[in-house]
Amino acid sequence: MKIATAQFTCVPADIPANVRQMTALADEARELGAELVVFPELALTGYELETLLAHRDLLVQADDPRLDEVRACGVATVVNCVTATGGERPAIETLVFKPEGDLITTYRKQRLFDHEQEVFAAGRHDGRFEWGGVRFALATCFDNHFPELVSRGAADGCQVHLASSLYGTGGGVDELAAVYPGIARDFNLHVVVANHVGPAGAWTGCGRSGLWAAGGGLLAQADGSTPMVVTAEVG
Repeated sequence: MKIATAQFTCVPADIPANVRQMTALADEARELGAELVVFPELALTGYELETLLAHRDLLVQADDPRLDEVRACGVATVVNCVTATGGERPAIETLVFKPEGDLITTYRKQRLFDHEQEVFAAGRHDGRFEWGGVRFALATCFDNHFPELVSRGAADGCQVHLASSLYGTGGGVDELAAVYPGIARDFNLHVVVANHVGPAGAWTGCGRSGLWAAGGGLLAQADGSTPMVVTAEVG
């Protein structure tokens, strides 16, 4: 299966503008032959925590009409966003859609990073799904720093590990370069990470979204400054 990872610069707190960007990138991924595309963490709004807290209308659900364009773009999509939980705090959640727009599964980030712990509710369940004859595991940014989460997916027969993330310039470059090839190597999984590029809340995304083969070999990687799609055969 050919999979794409897409990096772009989010428009802060503007869901329609970001959906338009994501749809254009998904169209490009489809034209390149990809069957599934992964987007960065909080792709619908950017990493704008204070704004998200102040404006509940930025929370979405899987059937939100604002997602119609990207949800049915002809390629399966992995969309990370903020959703209502029914409790006081929202969640950082990944929504996975079929090419026709049907929901495949959801996953809530379990390992919240630092200041996120004061804002969001942590997920309690792993995210896995099968599509196109391939079994996938889901994780979000800081989740990937905890081997026990990744190992559960590998033990459950997953072949591809999908991550929506935000790593900034500076130390984030080294973290991204260590964590994801390490997962591929240590757990014998194909790994796909989508990262921000450009301004992302208090950070500047370092790009370098990529795909690694099981065993750790690099298949394809974006640069550190350009919104773009890269693809590779995985699974």
